[in-house]
Amino acid sequence: MSRVLVTGGTGFLGTSVVAGLAASDAIECVVSADIRTPSPGVRLPGVLYERLDVTDAAGLPALLRRHHIDTVVHLASIVNPGKSTTVSQEFAVDVEGSRAVFDACVEAGVSRIVVSSSGATYGYHADNPEWINETAPLRGNDDFPYSRHKRMVEEMLAELRETTPQLTQTIFRIGTILGPSVENQITALWETPRVLKLAGAESPFVFVWVDDVVEVMVRAASGGPAGIFNVAGDGKMTVREIAAALGKRLIIIPPWLFSVVLTVGHALKLTPHKRAQVKFLLYRPVLDNGALKSTFGFTPRKSSREAFAAYVEARSLR
Repeated sequence: MSRVLVTGGTGFLGTSVVAGLAASDAIECVVSADIRTPSPGVRLPGVLYERLDVTDAAGLPALLRRHHIDTVVHLASIVNPGKSTTVSQEFAVDVEGSRAVFDACVEAGVSRIVVSSSGATYGYHADNPEWINETAPLRGNDDFPYSRHKRMVEEMLAELRETTPQLTQTIFRIGTILGPSVENQITALWETPRVLKLAGAESPFVFVWVDDVVEVMVRAASGGPAGIFNVAGDGKMTVREIAAALGKRLIIIPPWLFSVVLTVGHALKLTPHKRAQVKFLLYRPVLDNGALKSTFGFTPRKSSREAFAAYVEARSLR
């Protein structure tokens, strides 16, 4: 029976993962740790809630010992920066915060860590293969903070596998997560009257339903296989197919014009995104989920198309 602490436990993914862990018979104790704790009315029975700022985690080893934690599920990161969020703040949470969590795990004798990484760690490059698997090099773009930070975190984890092999690792490189209530920088692309497409860009999306992500997290935290796994539903969807599913027309603009729009918008603090976001739309890594199915032993219940269809249905109900 595992005793699990979840960092980022009150975020979009963290809330669902905490609920999944709490419902599992294989988990003895669940501690949800985040910079803010939820109000008593929305707390789950049996879950312990602790305040934790990963950028100031000096007390984390003691917290892990106090609750006899053997497994940490590390989800804390800045996925959707606000208009005023600085790159330094993102780095402090994503990279330095992760380092503090990993160091605390080593100090407190935690035996397993489960990490939510991202397909962004492969980077957004014109020469990405049609389908990218876990053997591909990590080339997170230096000019795209989220991608660079995810790469740096995985580089830390690679060092830990050499220096601290007793800390077992399961790393999930996750595609675009969709769920009934999801709202982020990707879904924002679909909320406008027309769906944006960059001229010459055919890079598709891979989607995964949040319940599938929760299931792999729970399995990993309760004794599932160690290793590195892409997490995405079967198949992919092009921007044209996404627009058709939404019943919207495309607006097609050249990449150079979108780069100018982002540069000006960021300078005026109208958007948190910089021109590096152009690569995000041009050269998305398309995740091969073969290892997830064959080695980890899990086949997502929803394909990319089914996850998107479920998102569209939930969106219409909202």
